[in-house]
Amino acid sequence: MNDKPNTLGRRTFLRGTGIALSLPWFETFGAGNQTANNTPKRFVSIYHPDGVGVPLKEDPAWKDWSWFPHGGEKDFELTKVLDVLEPLRSDVTVYAGLSHPAVRRVHGHSNADQYLTGADTQGHGPYKNSISLDQVYAESIGEYTRHASLVMSTNGGIGGPRGAQTQSFNREGRPIPALNKPKQIFDMLFVAGNRDAAARLGRSKSALDLLIEDSRSLGRKLSKHDQGTLQQYLDSVRDTEVKLTKAQQWMDAPLSKVDSSSLHLEAGPKEAKQYFQTMYDLIYLAFLSDSTRVATFQLGRENGGGPHDLLSKAVDLDNAHGLTHSVKNKNGWQNLGTYNRYQAEEFGRFVKKLKDTTEPSGEGNMLDNTFAMHGSASSSFHLSRNYPIISAGGKNLGFANGRYLNFVGLQEDGSLPGAGVTSDSGWNSKVVEEEPPLAKLFVSILQRLGVETDSFAGYSGALARV
Repeated sequence: MNDKPNTLGRRTFLRGTGIALSLPWFETFGAGNQTANNTPKRFVSIYHPDGVGVPLKEDPAWKDWSWFPHGGEKDFELTKVLDVLEPLRSDVTVYAGLSHPAVRRVHGHSNADQYLTGADTQGHGPYKNSISLDQVYAESIGEYTRHASLVMSTNGGIGGPRGAQTQSFNREGRPIPALNKPKQIFDMLFVAGNRDAAARLGRSKSALDLLIEDSRSLGRKLSKHDQGTLQQYLDSVRDTEVKLTKAQQWMDAPLSKVDSSSLHLEAGPKEAKQYFQTMYDLIYLAFLSDSTRVATFQLGRENGGGPHDLLSKAVDLDNAHGLTHSVKNKNGWQNLGTYNRYQAEEFGRFVKKLKDTTEPSGEGNMLDNTFAMHGSASSSFHLSRNYPIISAGGKNLGFANGRYLNFVGLQEDGSLPGAGVTSDSGWNSKVVEEEPPLAKLFVSILQRLGVETDSFAGYSGALARV
């Protein structure tokens, strides 16, 4: 006999015609059964390749097209690269002067592998990685959700040593394959059943059309608050289904089978933008439904190109990696800045969506309970130092935002003291001032997510001023 007939667990589904759609948490069925996990603590890391633009102050481009803000911790001014985040100023923090000590002399083409691990992956020779930040948290929280983590990238798979196409690595340091096809991700998260059921879904109606009667029946049992949550959730699912239909064409051809002469670009950059929005929306839906509380998304491969170089297509510019080597050409800094600006804009859109969504458990909005991080493992000219990092949210986790945190006393132009990097040859130059290990920020993140630890990647202690 069931003593709690109204209990609705996180793995509950709407069911119809052999297909299942997972649901968000509802207060109606959770009363009297509260646990610490009813207000999820979430983590997402977005990685972008090829660093950012950091023109020196004597360059005319410095005023508008330097990625790093101008000014102090609270009175900072965002340049044209990040000013798309101005409406979210009180919700974001910009970091300067953090990096992983083990790989500071590794060229930027080879450093994506260690962004979330801090491991000494070296620039050549024997290769060994370690567990990534997201997977440490997934080990702690994964049992409470249908999926321990969601691992995504534009290229998919794992890539190769020092050429990662995934940001996630397990306890043994082995790469976790990333998913890159929106329909595949959507089906994994929200569609369950036999092959015939999935085929019916693909041929005819959407998952919502097949399940609408079940949702109406359930809605009559919900509180007014939960009815709104359900409707918002179903609307978001339907919107994402529409977007992924268009975005699918970009992912149909595996990278290994398509060369640069047949990129299927006839639709132009509009669909590339649609692809990124869809992938972000899938993370949002995964969080909203509490299908997972951990996600990573790699926006491109270091030194990448070919059919999956979608970032440059989204801004209608040529090869993204080439932008970093063309900054001294006419409009060079502006082109690289436009590339970085687009990344910030899409991240901001995702952050605002979390902020605009009331937490299903009633504890603030979704952004309050999510630590979202966006960054790269190199700054200008493939220098594997001074990582450009933005974080957003985490108010209920103890994070204070609206700040520009400079941990090494950068030069006014955003460059490291003594670096003066003005070309790709500077990536192995000696920098006068040592940055704090990024691992200390990772310790802070894990602790505020509820993981009992005081170290990461061999470094102990949390980062000051977080």
